[in-house]
Amino acid sequence: MNTNKRKLISVNKEFDKKYGVTGSDTRSEFNAKAMAWYYGEILREKRIEMKITQQELSERTGLKRTYISRIERGETDMQLSSLIRISRALNLKFGLV
Repeated sequence: MNTNKRKLISVNKEFDKKYGVTGSDTRSEFNAKAMAWYYGEILREKRIEMKITQQELSERTGLKRTYISRIERGETDMQLSSLIRISRALNLKFGLV
């Protein structure tokens, strides 16, 4: 008999404890930060894949390099117009559903 059984934990229950229940202000804030990080990571990876610097991306988009840096680190919630400009500069296509 296996005595090393582990109890499975629910990620949602752990998130509820740490960030508040779904629909709460604290959970919404966590979700917004997570999405900002996620999209920033995608853009950073594509920029690196294309072998261009943040400064070069800045010049292609007309956005400040410091703003691009903050986007890539997930520290800011970018505007849709910025996402479109960066996506075009990185040859990314996206659709709104």
